[in-house]
Amino acid sequence: MAVVKFVKLENQNKPQQLCRLTEYFYRQGKRLLLLVQDENQAISYDRFLWTWDKGAFLPHACDIGSVECYQEPIVITARENNPNNADILILGVPADPDFMSRFDLIIDFAELYDAGLAEASRDRFRHYRTLGLNPQMFDLPE
Repeated sequence: MAVVKFVKLENQNKPQQLCRLTEYFYRQGKRLLLLVQDENQAISYDRFLWTWDKGAFLPHACDIGSVECYQEPIVITARENNPNNADILILGVPADPDFMSRFDLIIDFAELYDAGLAEASRDRFRHYRTLGLNPQMFDLPE
């Protein structure tokens, strides 16, 4: 059964947190899928992953139909598909529970810097509980 973990965001630093999480799990040998809002956001994260930390190398592909992603350890996509057979799903946006159930670990965000986003995060947390996923908070090690 999938495990859901929430990362607290006290400010609008989701891009940096997505990159930190991606690097953390990649260094553990995991395959990752980053689900984002649309193809424009996928391209933005693709560029950001190459430049966010000068000392980091995160081999990845952007799944917008222009390249094969099957062998990539990290894939960024706006579609609910898993072209690289990832173990971990990092949610830049909410996803369908049926899609999420295909992963061992799901990372979601508690966006506490905005009242509306915070309430939406709480709603997702409660919804995950109704699905039997038992969500937990996750602190990324430094």
